[in-house]
Amino acid sequence: MATSKEYKDFILEQLDLLNNITCKAMMGEFLLYYNNILFGGIDDNRLLVKIVDTNKKYNMNKQIPYESAKPMYLVDDVDNK
Repeated sequence: MATSKEYKDFILEQLDLLNNITCKAMMGEFLLYYNNILFGGIDDNRLLVKIVDTNKKYNMNKQIPYESAKPMYLVDDVDNK
């Protein structure tokens, strides 16, 4: 299921305090970049971020964005800036 434009716009609004966030469409979903570095994506109306050493301490739920993809962390509290 493709991410809705409304959900993508909502997530970008939630991230608006961060400068230099860009969003690129990719096969019905969206990739998120900070200062031109890929950090996550919006997939099936879910905000997912890459698993890196600095965020492992948060023990977030892992999700697979699509078949054969690496696991990513699910950000489930998107209403809280």
